[in-house]
Amino acid sequence: MNLLTEVDAYLHAAPLSGATAEEVGPFTLFRSTVVWPYYARPRPGSEQTIEAADLEQLRKRCAELDLPLNLEWVVETCPSLSAAAAAAGLEVVEHPLLVLDPAEFKPTTAAATVTILPAIESVLREARAVASVAFGNPGTAVGDGGIEDRKAKTAEVTPEMAKMLLDRAQAGFSITAGAATEDGLVASGVHQPVGKASEIVGVATLPTMRRQGLAAAVTSCLAEHAFAMGVTLVLLSAESDAVAAVYERVGFRRIGHAGAAEVPADK
Repeated sequence: MNLLTEVDAYLHAAPLSGATAEEVGPFTLFRSTVVWPYYARPRPGSEQTIEAADLEQLRKRCAELDLPLNLEWVVETCPSLSAAAAAAGLEVVEHPLLVLDPAEFKPTTAAATVTILPAIESVLREARAVASVAFGNPGTAVGDGGIEDRKAKTAEVTPEMAKMLLDRAQAGFSITAGAATEDGLVASGVHQPVGKASEIVGVATLPTMRRQGLAAAVTSCLAEHAFAMGVTLVLLSAESDAVAAVYERVGFRRIGHAGAAEVPADK
């Protein structure tokens, strides 16, 4: 199994901790059993050329189930999907896909306390709030969104979301790390182990606290934890080349692209 194939297999297995799988043509549609939606993916190893009829079949099934038409895939293992999705009127993006091998890991620290967070609801709510503030003002530049915004977002985390975060943490599906100052959490991130692989997701820094190495330090903490529990391959996708550069400082290297497609917001 080559590296891209291994990554693709992980990405196909990871949703099953929060979704059921239904086969629709050449796709697996992951029907969420949690409080956030999932997506469809082309089945790994099928090597099928995706055509307009395949996407129309998926569109109809999503409509029957009242689900959004969202797709995710590894571009290099299903190269026909980007063009087919664009031709079907979907908005297609491709992000850098990176992996970290244990031998290439470069532990990174920052001027904050960076640790794996306990499975405590109040702590996980705060970590979720950090991500909400950060992704509301994406990128790597210092910007608006600080401690008071995090406090407001913490109060907005619903009981259903808080319970789901706690349940997944206690089950070992999601492990959260955070960077804290005297004002509480200022950066957070998650890794999601399945077998010998784990994906780091949701690495976020409050915009007012950016450019201090906090995202790299949180990523380093998550990678160290993953390797300590026996994971041999850590992967992630980056929003942009600038964000990918943050991860490359920890030892990640680019191996391809993560594709995503959805119905445009104005449709």
